[in-house]
Amino acid sequence: MRETTQRSALKFVVLLGIVSLFADMTYEAARSITGPYLALLGASGTIVGMVAGFGELLGYTLRWVSGYVADKTGQYWGITIVGYVINLVAVPLLALAGHWELAAFFIIAERLGKAIRTPARDAMLSHATTAMGRGWGFGLHEALDQVGAMLGPLIVTTVLYSNGSYQAGFAVLAIPALLALSVLFAARRLYPTPRDLEMGIAQFGTEGFPRVFWLYSTAATLVAAGYADFPLIAYHFRTASTVPEIWIPVFYAIAMGVDALAALIFGRLFDRVGIAIVIVAVLLSSFFAPFVFWGEFYVALGGMVLWGIGMGAQESIMRAGVAQMVSPNKRGSAYGVFSTGFGVFWFLGSAAMGWFYDVSILMLVTFAVGTQLLAVPIFLMASKHETAAEG
Repeated sequence: MRETTQRSALKFVVLLGIVSLFADMTYEAARSITGPYLALLGASGTIVGMVAGFGELLGYTLRWVSGYVADKTGQYWGITIVGYVINLVAVPLLALAGHWELAAFFIIAERLGKAIRTPARDAMLSHATTAMGRGWGFGLHEALDQVGAMLGPLIVTTVLYSNGSYQAGFAVLAIPALLALSVLFAARRLYPTPRDLEMGIAQFGTEGFPRVFWLYSTAATLVAAGYADFPLIAYHFRTASTVPEIWIPVFYAIAMGVDALAALIFGRLFDRVGIAIVIVAVLLSSFFAPFVFWGEFYVALGGMVLWGIGMGAQESIMRAGVAQMVSPNKRGSAYGVFSTGFGVFWFLGSAAMGWFYDVSILMLVTFAVGTQLLAVPIFLMASKHETAAEG
């Protein structure tokens, strides 16, 4: 029985991973060129930072509502499907944008769709990961996710290299968007009740969330505040001419490949050492900013490798940590609360770094590195709290 559940859990995680592969192929390809695209349409560095940050703010803030509704109604699949449709349809529509204002609208709509579906999807994933290890389950999902995130920018690069326009690149992305939705509906048909995959369900018997969850979430918000979104990085590469325009999406693809590998490695380590591995990831990734914003081609590439390590940790083991701290019936809400805090501070940090970029690169780099390092002692407290609880 246990082996059957483990196989089913693995198949479910892989199916949702394939959905994410095609979905990321769609919207991460778009994100790899939205910075230069907005610049081409006349947007400033401040506008790029604000658009990227506001999209994250709106998206992450609404995750609290989405997660709460998912827990209250039990409609995890319905909410997930609606979110994916909005998330994926917005990307090809960018091909129709002739002004930065309209492009900004579609960019924000794409983030909105992701906000709607993410807490419900992660709650469903959390049920399956008990049978295979939290870190490994979320790490495997993130790795498949990032394979798509790596391939998508390469598709766009091919279109641009073939003398295609940005609009042509966005239009091509309708194909992986349709594939993602097709696999999503197949997964819904095969696994209508993912809760059945959970083994050894634990209820933590508290009205709210445990203290370790709040410590963990606080540290994560600091990481978010200091993490530059790629549109601003791409904007810098283009305006500073440190990376040729045709190479910008390639740099993003490399970072996504590093993200996938980091997710698998950190996922395995998370199942062995817990939150402590998050600290290692933060220490490694916190120094991406000086490499990216001060370096020439190869140094900037090294910065993107560090940036990819951080993204791999954020999208895999940070999600695994939440599942480990919260009861199954509260996970949709927990992911929503966690994501809301993450997104609010991502917005504030992105807006600040967009402004810093127009004023002083030194201020931007100092803010990015310093804010992330502030998270380390709080993660340490959460790790000690986790160890004490286990003892």
